[in-house]
Amino acid sequence: MKTHKQFNVSTTPYNVDLLSGLLWQLDIEGINEDDNSLVIFATEESGVTKLEVESLLSKVRFENLIETFLVVESSVEEINWNEEWEKTINVIEVSDKIVIKPTFREYTPKENQLVITIDPKMSFGTGEHETTKLVLQFLDKHIKDSKRVLDVGSGTGVLGIAAALLGANHVVGIDNDEWCIENGLENIELNNLNSKVEVRLAEIDKVKDEPFDLILANINRHILIDIADSILRLSKLKGTIILSGLLYTDREEILKLYAGIGFKLVEEKRLNEWIALVLINDN
Repeated sequence: MKTHKQFNVSTTPYNVDLLSGLLWQLDIEGINEDDNSLVIFATEESGVTKLEVESLLSKVRFENLIETFLVVESSVEEINWNEEWEKTINVIEVSDKIVIKPTFREYTPKENQLVITIDPKMSFGTGEHETTKLVLQFLDKHIKDSKRVLDVGSGTGVLGIAAALLGANHVVGIDNDEWCIENGLENIELNNLNSKVEVRLAEIDKVKDEPFDLILANINRHILIDIADSILRLSKLKGTIILSGLLYTDREEILKLYAGIGFKLVEEKRLNEWIALVLINDN
């Protein structure tokens, strides 16, 4: 029987949304939530180690977001991860207008509601996390005349799908994880958007398309720092970018960097410890 690595992560204070958002940065298969801890799973081949988990948590402790942490590693026999994951997925009302639901949950939409069908499997982007909610709320407001949209780190495809349903003519989603690409393609099919949304297995520096009207990047601070120049290259003059995957403590560093290459902050929003920023290419 194939085995997997299991890491039980407990912290003081225990903040599920903060921890899960950070731990998804690792090369893991899934996360289960207990009352007092998170359990993350990784394949034996993934390279995820206890030291890597502890290093990530040490950075959060350094930022005073947690006081203490404990990581306990063990091995478990393979189980049906999708079945376990599905138990945690519910219908999410992101805003008065946008609702995200999996195929295995029933939902009767209210008048003028936009229902997005997402079966997330192991990809990030279920609508549960604050950063996904923030980007979707801004997307509804700022898509306007954004006919061409780029979604960097597309995951389940939820942001690109929402962009198409909100009026974009063509959406390109990119991710460097084959599992995310497969999941994104499935969700695009579920929402009947094959003609409007495409996903590619690619890093942003390999994207050679013409500049986009709107770029979405719900990733994390480190990647947003690394890809800033690529985002600028792919952003139209006066084009909009929406950045998230950011803690409030990341705000000043990100704004300073993006202002330095010509982006102007036009709006921001905070939900618990997480923020999203809307900027305009003001070069």
